[in-house]
Amino acid sequence: MEGKEEDVKLGANKFSERQPIGTSAQSDKDYKEPPPAPLFEPGELKSWSFYRAGIAEFMATFLFLYITILTVMGVSQSKTKCTTVGIQGIAWAFGGMIFALVYCTAGISGGHINPAVTFGLLLARKLSLTRAVFYMVMQCLGAICGAGVVKGFQGDSRYQMLGGGANVVAHGYTKGSGLGAEIIGTFVLVYTVFSATDAKRNARDSHVPILAPLPIGFAVFLVHLATIPITGTGINPARSLGAAIIYNRDHAWDDHVSIIPQSFLVSSFEIN
Repeated sequence: MEGKEEDVKLGANKFSERQPIGTSAQSDKDYKEPPPAPLFEPGELKSWSFYRAGIAEFMATFLFLYITILTVMGVSQSKTKCTTVGIQGIAWAFGGMIFALVYCTAGISGGHINPAVTFGLLLARKLSLTRAVFYMVMQCLGAICGAGVVKGFQGDSRYQMLGGGANVVAHGYTKGSGLGAEIIGTFVLVYTVFSATDAKRNARDSHVPILAPLPIGFAVFLVHLATIPITGTGINPARSLGAAIIYNRDHAWDDHVSIIPQSFLVSSFEIN
């Protein structure tokens, strides 16, 4: 108990990521390659900072789903799109929430809010398998809870009628087209994350200050503008999974199978 209190008092993260996401990844002018994270790090299971990071991921994904799905359903329920924020507003909601939430949680958990990002960082040996699995579980639980709260506000009939914010391949497009759009969109996001959080950039281009959450959020915004008409834009397994579980309709699950795996595929490609 004494160690826990000291951990909270100092704000320490004894088992943090080897290269965290966010401005904390750009603190030193002289770049030093961090050592790769071990595959298993049992000691971090005894650290309060480990669980605090998981809670941060849960809350961030919860808020992300809550705001974005409500925005999607607000557009869907209007007969005339001129009275809503439209596709541009939906894209701003997703991109803006990612910007805000990554900024808020970067110093606690690294601000992943996306299992694809977590998986990519795991392959890059920036965090342990223990932490990666914990993050993914908390992200998915947060997404499910966020979508569930939206359903509670909207009511079951309205929620089902408006599609629940679930990702489906739009009429006129094949599942192959949807998969291709998601692969490219996820590549843009993961590529931006790794570029914006590269510690070497701070040492090499120290005269150009970069706020990492800004390009990440802007990348999410642009990808949504391009792929909302095709799949509703997934590029985040937790976002797609949470909405699909709460909506729970056959066509959503059928398209969900073709949308989700690409996130992890692209993360693997990005590292290699």
